[in-house]
Amino acid sequence: MKSFRYTKGLHDLGNGLHAWLLPDGSWGWSNAGLIEDSGQTLLVDTLFDLQRTREMLDAMRDAVPAASDIGMLVNTHGNGDHTFGNQLLEGKRIIAAAGCAEDMKHRPPEQLAQWQRDWRSMGIAGQFWYEVMGAHFDFQGIRMVLPNETFAGEKHLHVGNKDVHLIEVGPAHTRGDVLVYVPQDKTVFTGDILFNGGHPAIWAGPVSNWIRACERMLEWDLETVVPGHGPITDKGGIREMRDYLVYLMAESKRCLEAGMSFDQAAEKISLDRWANWGESERIYVNVHACYRELAADPSSSEEKGIRMALLEMMGKRYYAMKAAAAKSGAGSGHGNTHGHVHGPNCGH
Repeated sequence: MKSFRYTKGLHDLGNGLHAWLLPDGSWGWSNAGLIEDSGQTLLVDTLFDLQRTREMLDAMRDAVPAASDIGMLVNTHGNGDHTFGNQLLEGKRIIAAAGCAEDMKHRPPEQLAQWQRDWRSMGIAGQFWYEVMGAHFDFQGIRMVLPNETFAGEKHLHVGNKDVHLIEVGPAHTRGDVLVYVPQDKTVFTGDILFNGGHPAIWAGPVSNWIRACERMLEWDLETVVPGHGPITDKGGIREMRDYLVYLMAESKRCLEAGMSFDQAAEKISLDRWANWGESERIYVNVHACYRELAADPSSSEEKGIRMALLEMMGKRYYAMKAAAAKSGAGSGHGNTHGHVHGPNCGH
């Protein structure tokens, strides 16, 4: 595997491919990509606010002259940290899965702008959201620009002489997840089907779809894997995510059969293998998704009551771990405050 430093900014992957990385990869700090060939360009995702998207586009234009007029934008899914900068590409060809467009309508930037004003009245859920996300981005004045071209299944594009395959693998992380695969360069931009070094957030599910997406990528001839969050990796990063999801489903099943509620299970399941991953508070979101799938429950974590309850649970865990880290004198960076509580596996 080629070695790439995990630093903020534009990284040249070779052969006209670039990745824009935003450490530390936690809540809202997402990656994006640029594909260029023969003067044609495709952008993979925008960022969480206009200032950061503008900074990225400026850097891309400085490094790649053809990026001064980006031809296409692909949104890998509908979360704001991959779409809220779309208005800077308004009028361009913007492509996404149909589910992505629906998710974007469901959670517009105006909602998060309102949360930035109201978080003090939202209890621990609001306090947690503001500390890990709301304090770091500017959602005021963002105008949602939706995809103007949607598809289902697969779509093949040409960027100059490069074949670019868009492959819908959602619902999984969200309702409309897409992989951007460049076979001749053995490279994939995964969107949030891959979090590298952090716990994923299974907002939609089913988890089995996400596992199949990982297994599909593992069948490809890949050298470079650009995740939605975290450092550039290779197939090893995909395998680790696949193993995490398989394990979480199996442990959730044991806990459900033992009569535990999903939050009891989330506090019981041991994550020792992934102790160095950040954002362990997402275990509540993820076990909730596993329980929904196991019970064939059509509800979604996107429903307002469920989302706020999950934010509250995550906040309580986050602040308990932060207090424990402060008491022990441990650091509070990525992978410390966001570490995890050890416990026995369900049924063990």
